[in-house]
Amino acid sequence: MSRHLTPLPESRALTAVSADGSPIHVEVYGPEGAPAVVLSHGWTCSIAFWAEQIRSLAADHRVVAYDQRGHGRSPAPAATGGSGYSTTALADDLEAVLAATLGPGERAVLAGHSMGGMTLMAAAGRPGFRQHAAAVLLCSTGPSRLTAEATVVPLGPGGLRSRLTAAVLGAKAPLGPVNAVSKRILKYATMGPGSAPERVEACARIVHACPRGARYGWSQVLAGLDLEAGLRELRVPAAVLVGTADRLTPPVHSRAMAEALPHCTGFVELAGMGHMTPVEAPEAVTAQIRELTLTYLGVKENEEAGA
Repeated sequence: MSRHLTPLPESRALTAVSADGSPIHVEVYGPEGAPAVVLSHGWTCSIAFWAEQIRSLAADHRVVAYDQRGHGRSPAPAATGGSGYSTTALADDLEAVLAATLGPGERAVLAGHSMGGMTLMAAAGRPGFRQHAAAVLLCSTGPSRLTAEATVVPLGPGGLRSRLTAAVLGAKAPLGPVNAVSKRILKYATMGPGSAPERVEACARIVHACPRGARYGWSQVLAGLDLEAGLRELRVPAAVLVGTADRLTPPVHSRAMAEALPHCTGFVELAGMGHMTPVEAPEAVTAQIRELTLTYLGVKENEEAGA
């Protein structure tokens, strides 16, 4: 079996309760008392999306990963269109996870991919975030103009492309089974052209498992996203990473974020990689997280124990 489909390490499961009472499923990996890393996944994904990072980091970190509401084992809000689907809810959920897993004043490196990165921006001004965030990684994400900048629809920039992009990403139709056709579509939209078949398979199984209602509900939030103010509120050290072949959040977003961040520690472009960088380039993403823990939590590199 592919390493990308093998089970995750043993974990401790818990439930964080968000501000509106929503239960958020959390898994904690690695030794108690070890330096903490918190992983926030993107739209249509789940904890499993971070599998490679969890396997590597759990050897010498306490890794906290959670399912965004409506994804994985975190139930969806009761109905679409309300406050249950909002950037406020994303920030509330993250604060709840931090409070449930970290001790008072305990600091962690927070990594967010796509909507997970948007979650970090949404929470940047929150007391819980400021108490616990030592540094962040913004991975394949953007703060605004998502449908305007996305290149999933092969047209030049403009209103037509933006409207078609919003329609495609916001479609209510079920994704159907994972098969050769669906994997080809997912690879085109979300991954680099050279992505290995087993990595496409892993992403497809995760994305297709996302409930249709949650997929649609969050698509509406992303279509109107504006987190520019939150980006400027990210006053902790922040690294930015993106694939050069990202069609969903193209590098234009990451370059602008690197310029706007109060304390950008580095900007990495991964040649040929698409939007799903933690799966497409797991070693590079893990290396960025390790660099942040080394610098801002004082974690020494192990000798790749168990790797």
